[in-house]
Amino acid sequence: MKDVCETITIEESSGNVFADLACKDAEQKQAKANIAINIRRAINDHKLTQTEAAKRLNIDQPTISRLLKGQLKGFSTDRLLKFLTALDQDVTITIRPSTREHDHGRISVVA
Repeated sequence: MKDVCETITIEESSGNVFADLACKDAEQKQAKANIAINIRRAINDHKLTQTEAAKRLNIDQPTISRLLKGQLKGFSTDRLLKFLTALDQDVTITIRPSTREHDHGRISVVA
């Protein structure tokens, strides 16, 4: 019987799981995921329940539950950034010329 581990191919991640899976708009999806991670951190730092967080963000509890599970369909980047500011987080957007030799710039979230 063949060992399962012998048949598994491991590939190093690029750092963006959406790009690794060849998803459309991978950089935007990664940015939204990183923003959502920071929303979760802010909620945890404030020791808020889902109900308390939902009230603070002016959404219902099932919606905050979806957000915290990483189900980001239906959440615009703008809306997620507004959630961060409602959770006492400063958001700074920096725009600068690309230093990459590609045909476009990139989107990233640094926290």
